[in-house]
Amino acid sequence: MSLQVQAVVIGAGAVGLACARALALAGKEVIILERNSDFGLETSARNSEVIHAGIYYPAGSLKAKLCVSGRQKLYAYCESHGVEHSRCGKLIVATSEQQVSALNNIQSRALANGVDDLQWLDASQAKAIEPQLNCTAALLSPSTGIINGRAYMLALLGDAESYGASLAINSTVKSITSTPMGLQLSVLCDGVEETLLAETVVNAAGHQAIPLARTCESLDTEKIPQAYLAKGNYFSLAGRSPFSRLIYPVPEPGGLGVHLTLDLGMQARFGPDVEWVQSEDYSVNPQRAEVFYAAIRKYWPSLKDDALQPAYAGIRPKTVPQGSPDADFQLQGPDQHGVSGLVNFYGVESPGLTASLALADLLCERLQLS
Repeated sequence: MSLQVQAVVIGAGAVGLACARALALAGKEVIILERNSDFGLETSARNSEVIHAGIYYPAGSLKAKLCVSGRQKLYAYCESHGVEHSRCGKLIVATSEQQVSALNNIQSRALANGVDDLQWLDASQAKAIEPQLNCTAALLSPSTGIINGRAYMLALLGDAESYGASLAINSTVKSITSTPMGLQLSVLCDGVEETLLAETVVNAAGHQAIPLARTCESLDTEKIPQAYLAKGNYFSLAGRSPFSRLIYPVPEPGGLGVHLTLDLGMQARFGPDVEWVQSEDYSVNPQRAEVFYAAIRKYWPSLKDDALQPAYAGIRPKTVPQGSPDADFQLQGPDQHGVSGLVNFYGVESPGLTASLALADLLCERLQLS
């Protein structure tokens, strides 16, 4: 006998929880299935916890549109729900004359995305606000911030539960089957196999989203992208941060370069770098610090030897291989793949945390709930 429910969200990261909240607010009966022993333990817990402004992404892309609107929604949500955050701002820095043109391009792209508050600083202006900084020129983004990601996800879960949603941890979805009565899920829950029948299934399973979609025989495999993994390693700084804002170099292929971010206690960490891997491995190789020192000293020459310690690593769920231009978010619903009631989120890497509320709104729009 199958348990019947209106909506199932697979994955209790920031995007999954935002979607569950939105569905619950729309009056749907929602169950959230999470394979781990708690919510938000994977991609949502292993990032820079930055509220992005929406600067870098191609104009018209989902990443650009949903980052800008999501950032506005996220700041408002933090204010209304008491989620700890700081609109600390960031500097994007050119450390050579050759990189100044790249800053110009970044500013143009930001304007195309509706980010109109970037401020151009020459070297002396940048040094006046961040005395330890070495640069040729910089862009100041006052709308970039940082957030307590765990507190944000807890607030999302609380909202969802207050409207009747429930979270089932240690619940791994093994397969999705389209039937005349709805979508049937085979779920391994604490070692016991259960069956769920749902009208709507939202696959927000992060790294498992693509393998999970492949279990649905009704899905055209040509509609399912390939999965690639780009690891990002982080190192923490011993002692107090010399900077009060985030510091980003000009972006590099696959990521945004080894940047300095801050937590809400104003402790500095550096990363992520880009390391293409074949499997999920969250260990940090201490030897990678050598590359970090060289990259960081371009904008902070005073970094001392032995000041960095391995911190943690995250893995970006990519849908394109190394050497390809970054891909956009993919939100595939019945209109795209033909399976009634199923929505798949693919390639939700940065700025997924910033865009999470906007992604949830787009989901409701696609399901004609808004």
